[in-house]
Amino acid sequence: MLSHPLLPKLRQLKLSGMLHSLDRRASEAAEAQLSPTEFLALLLDDELERRSQTRFARLMTESGLEPGRTLAQFDFSAVPQLNRTLILELATCAFVAHAESILLVGPTGTGKSHLAHALGYEALKRGHSVYVRSAHRLLADLHASRADGSYSRRFAKLCSVSLLVIDDLGLRPLSPQASEDLYEIIQERYERRPLLLTSNRALHEWPDMFSDTLLASAALDRLTHHCHTIVIAGQSYRQRGRRKEDPAIDPPASAA
Repeated sequence: MLSHPLLPKLRQLKLSGMLHSLDRRASEAAEAQLSPTEFLALLLDDELERRSQTRFARLMTESGLEPGRTLAQFDFSAVPQLNRTLILELATCAFVAHAESILLVGPTGTGKSHLAHALGYEALKRGHSVYVRSAHRLLADLHASRADGSYSRRFAKLCSVSLLVIDDLGLRPLSPQASEDLYEIIQERYERRPLLLTSNRALHEWPDMFSDTLLASAALDRLTHHCHTIVIAGQSYRQRGRRKEDPAIDPPASAA
């Protein structure tokens, strides 16, 4: 392939990827007696598909989405109380166009992050821009950006991305500055672009995460308006997996 006579010309035209299917398509064209136009159309379709896949892979990397966390790989049977119909409806991503936020609340290990990544993946497939970070990392990076002069650019990105996913909100306490930054993000995205947040803290505990009660009230008022709140109950996936691997972790109760 590296010595193919067409390689220099294809490189000059930024079409060197065509070499991956050129010989195969040439054989198919000869066998099916395709016209030159039909043969060229096949090569162009291959090139467009390659570019689409390359672009999607790049957007996946930039988004922070984890490839293994999709709806196809989510175990709905492990959380039977979860409204599967609602999740599949959200997977159409109409909520993105309508700027409807999503709150996923429940104990650690019940699949909140998996669902958040899965819905983000569906949004990315439909051409929406997506950015996923843990609450601690997102707010720490935003704070650090003040020192290197990139705050305005980073904040603008958090406000303009089609779907912003903030994972594990409340896992660590918020500093006064982090509380203000989170409020500003919520305020700027309110009724413009949706947020998807996960937290292992019950909704009535959310005001305690903020350093200021008035700030908390204003943030939650906006956040819970035009919002889908999904509470997930149940045992941790990880703990269930440990019990299957080692029954001694949770031995059966002895008879009375």
